[in-house]
Amino acid sequence: MSTALLTDITIFVLSLWVGFEVISKVPATLHTPLMSAANSIHGIVLAGAMLIAVTANDALGYVIAFIAAAFAAMNVVGGYVVTGRMLKMFKRRVAPPTATPPVEASANGSAATTAANNRSAS
Repeated sequence: MSTALLTDITIFVLSLWVGFEVISKVPATLHTPLMSAANSIHGIVLAGAMLIAVTANDALGYVIAFIAAAFAAMNVVGGYVVTGRMLKMFKRRVAPPTATPPVEASANGSAATTAANNRSAS
């Protein structure tokens, strides 16, 4: 193994370990805001994975670059999905339309008579 490849593997393993340690220390209530605020960081990780792919010169380097790019892409997409769901929680809900319009009372005060007259007139 070349020194550059060993360095890339070391950086990859250390980044996995540090990322796991940092995320595991975050309380569950803060995971959603953390995910939505970290989309730019995940984009930088994706750019770094592409840079690793450019410098790869053997099959193992390409595999590591592909894995790094796949994980980074999942983080970017997941961040935007979580952000969309979080923003959807704050939208006002529109009242569903009623199935039948309200029946108005006729001159003599009987709503049933008005409904029967409307059906017979049609």
